[in-house]
Amino acid sequence: MQFIFTFIWSFLLFTTLNYVVSSVNAVPFDFGLGAIVSVVAAVILFIMSAILPEEPLPDYE
Repeated sequence: MQFIFTFIWSFLLFTTLNYVVSSVNAVPFDFGLGAIVSVVAAVILFIMSAILPEEPLPDYE
C-alpha cells in the first residue's frame, strides 16, 4: 500500500514539474516522460528507505 501512495505522489509531483518546466522553456509537454521519471523516482525512494537505518544514532559524550 505504501508503494501505491509513493507512486501517486511522485507521479503528481514529477508530472507537474515536467509541465511547468516545458511551459517555461516553450517546448511540447511530454506526458510519458513524467510518468517514466516518477516510476524511477519511486523505486529510488524505496531503495533508499531500505538502505537507511531506522533506529536513531547513539549519543556520544
